[in-house]
Amino acid sequence: MQARGVVVDYGSVRALDGVDLTIRPGCVTGLVGMNGSGKSTLLKAVTGTVRPDAGTVEVAGGSPREARRKGLIGYVPQSEDVDWSFPLSVRDVVMTGRYGRMGFTRRALPADRDAVADALERVELTDLARRQIGRLSGGQRKRVFVARAIAQGARIMLLDEPFAGVDKRSEATIVGLLHDLAARGCAVVVATHDLQALPELAQEVVLLRRRVLFHGPVAQGLAPENLVRTFGLDVMARPGDDDAAPPETAPGTVQTPPWEENA
Repeated sequence: MQARGVVVDYGSVRALDGVDLTIRPGCVTGLVGMNGSGKSTLLKAVTGTVRPDAGTVEVAGGSPREARRKGLIGYVPQSEDVDWSFPLSVRDVVMTGRYGRMGFTRRALPADRDAVADALERVELTDLARRQIGRLSGGQRKRVFVARAIAQGARIMLLDEPFAGVDKRSEATIVGLLHDLAARGCAVVVATHDLQALPELAQEVVLLRRRVLFHGPVAQGLAPENLVRTFGLDVMARPGDDDAAPPETAPGTVQTPPWEENA
């Protein structure tokens, strides 16, 4: 995936300002920034649900829309973006990942059912396949959307704050799955606020503040000088310090645009 000079404006407010970024396959990349930094907007530009005002996004050699039509992009949204009251079972939701392969009839073939069953087994939700999606815990819901991406055979996985409100078991399951997907050649991007968990989650980190401030190894990204640029943190504060200000309330935080309140 490549972004070149990507600019996204919401009215008079600029959400992304000349983003240049290349995400390579076979790697889990953390996407980190304060609220309003443009993380969710960048993910939506990659999925093609937000069109850049300037610049280009290329996914698997084509446009985001083409990649999405081919089922190459898997997206795990924030919980707030999903209608959990919709009458779909866990199996139904995972099956939607196969729609691009079914044609207009959307009639599931044995290969589709096998792919869904395998994906549910990998996220440890086989026993809950018939349960309505809204009756799951937060962690189980996240695992359902990871299963959907696995079932569709996505080559690029985008996850927007997947560990918010998630139990430790689900978090560990998801992290293990992401590492496995990366080992199989997927490009995985995880938007997250959790700096402490980042070294175990990702091999690379992108620090975003409407433009890319840093992209490289996690250890270098967590260096004080880079955190200062990203969050306005005290140069002596490091992730895990008891007196370190959390990213959401760090000095220098800018006003959060309404569309990025959960970014």
